[in-house]
Amino acid sequence: MTNTMYGFLLTTIAGLSTMLGTFLIFIPFRNKDHIINGALCFAAGVMITVSLTDLIPEGMKLLANHFFLVPTILIGLIFIVLGLILSMLIDDLLPTDFKKQGKGLYRIGIFSMLAIILHNIPEGIATFMATHDNLTLGFSLAIAIALHNIPEGISISIPIYYGTGNKKKSLLYTFISGISEPFGALLAFWFLSPFINDFMMGILFSMIAGIMLHIASYELLPGALKYQNKRISTLAFLAGCIIMIVSHFIF
Repeated sequence: MTNTMYGFLLTTIAGLSTMLGTFLIFIPFRNKDHIINGALCFAAGVMITVSLTDLIPEGMKLLANHFFLVPTILIGLIFIVLGLILSMLIDDLLPTDFKKQGKGLYRIGIFSMLAIILHNIPEGIATFMATHDNLTLGFSLAIAIALHNIPEGISISIPIYYGTGNKKKSLLYTFISGISEPFGALLAFWFLSPFINDFMMGILFSMIAGIMLHIASYELLPGALKYQNKRISTLAFLAGCIIMIVSHFIF
């Protein structure tokens, strides 16, 4: 098997690990408000931590290959803000009736799915290209991404399931977000590999960080705080942060 084939295989495994995060929708909880509250805060912790410890530092590192320190910081901040603005524009375009209680959760799930798709596509590109050059590096990167993707699956499946009561829709949307990872590998293989450089990846990571920070602070946390359980909110948020930080040290 060639490194190219391994690249597609590893990105597919890493992407579909998102589906492991759907296991919670098959557990009958006594109080669904507690699991919704916990899942939203957990997802917020995941997205904020990924943005602050992964996307923004990696984006700045890539931009620093082209610019001095001050321009690097300014360019990174500009694209983080552009990501925030883009997320706000998408929010304004969604139908207003999605703000009803059930549809509000569905709306949060859709937002999470879109953010994670945008996150997974460049991850797929990076994993494929790393595997193409160095199989061992690609394998390690794929496992690390797979660990990241499990909690991301929770952030999509729980709000969509409890917002619609439809397990199939929850599984489908989580699957779509996961399959975007090998889609990124296909893009790299077919079109992008001659054009991808540090500058492009740096601004892309910065914009995705802005989108995720907006969703976490404007959608997930306010949605969770409506359930008025500070203990669950705090513990779940910290759990999301800690799991993502620990996953960085494993690989």
